[in-house]
Amino acid sequence: MTETETGTQAETGTQAATETGVDWAAWQESWDRQQEWYMPDREERFRVMLDMVEAFAGPEPRVLDLACGTGSITRRLLRRFPRATSTGVDLDPALLTIARGTFAGDARVTFVTADLAAPDWPGLLPYETYDAVLTATALHWLHEDPLAALYGQLAGVLGDGGVLMNADHMTDPSTPRINAAERTFRHAGMDRAKAAGALDWAQWWELAAREPALAEPAAERFRIFGEHADGDTPSLDWHVRTLRAAGFAEARAVWASPSDSLVLALT
Repeated sequence: MTETETGTQAETGTQAATETGVDWAAWQESWDRQQEWYMPDREERFRVMLDMVEAFAGPEPRVLDLACGTGSITRRLLRRFPRATSTGVDLDPALLTIARGTFAGDARVTFVTADLAAPDWPGLLPYETYDAVLTATALHWLHEDPLAALYGQLAGVLGDGGVLMNADHMTDPSTPRINAAERTFRHAGMDRAKAAGALDWAQWWELAAREPALAEPAAERFRIFGEHADGDTPSLDWHVRTLRAAGFAEARAVWASPSDSLVLALT
C-alpha cells in the first residue's frame, strides 16, 4: 500500500479528528513520554539535530522525516523553523494516524505511507530532493544489508550539500564492561520511572488498542511488523564507513550519549 497525503487529504484528516473527538496532540505527547522512558536524553539529540539543520540548510529547510512515527521530529522542526516544510515517511498505520491527525490542515507537512525496504519508495516522495533527511531511533529495525542499501538511496534523495542525520542505538562491542555498566545504570533509572507511573512500549500499545480510532490501525501495525522487528545495532564506525561507501563525502558523530550516537553525513 502506498499513499501520499495532499491538501484534500489533510482537510479530510481535520474532519475525521473533529468527528471522532480524538485529541491527536495528546496521543503524540504520550508517545513522546513513552519514548523518553527509554531515552531520557531524547530532547538533547533533537536539539543538536536541529542545530545542524540550521547550520547546513538555514531556517527554511525542506526536510524528509524518515520513519517519522507520530511526527516527533516534524513537530520540533516546525516549532523551531516555522517556514520549514516536512515530508514524513513511515509504514506504521497507527503512528501515521496520529501524525496525520496532529498535522491535519498544515500545508507545510505531507505524509507518505511507504516501506523503506522497497527499492522504489523514493519515487513516492512529493519532492525530488531535500535539504536534510532526519531519523531517530528507527533504523535499528533494519538489518545491515538493507540499511546500507537505504543509505545509498538517501544519498540520491539529498541535494548537493544536503545532510543526513541518524540518531540511534550504536553499540561498541569492543567495550563490554562499559556497555554492561551503562546498561545497568540506565535500567535502574527506567525502573524508578516505571514505579512513578511511566508507560513502557507494551503498555502504550495496549492503550492505543483501546482507542476506537486507533484500534484497527494498531491491529494492522502488528500484522505488518509483529511484536518488534529483529534488526541490527551496528557500531558508529560501521555507520560512518557505510555512509561514505554509499556516496556521502563526509560522515561522523555530532552527538553521543553512553548508549546512542547521532551520526551526520554530508553529500
